Amino acid sequence: MNYIADKKPDSVPNKSQWLGGMGAGSWFYILKDNNFFHIQRFSKEGDLECSGQFTCSPEGFDINKQFKFMYLSHCKLCTITQRDITYKLVASTS
Repeated sequence: MNYIADKKPDSVPNKSQWLGGMGAGSWFYILKDNNFFHIQRFSKEGDLECSGQFTCSPEGFDINKQFKFMYLSHCKLCTITQRDITYKLVASTS
């Protein structure tokens, strides 16, 4: 199990968060993109595994305040906690 991140690879953006998991784990990077959030997931080695636009519910997630990626997070759904609120970010189909 690799719950602790090794050194962040240079190919992973600076503000990425490590989410350790069974076997490896992943780096997650998020930024605000108009009405969407753009999320990228990178492997432990820094390879881009997926990238896309996500919608968030409930409303109120503030990307400029402290938050944490949690389980379940993958290429279609990401879970973030902030101020004791759990947000689900779902990949946009448009």
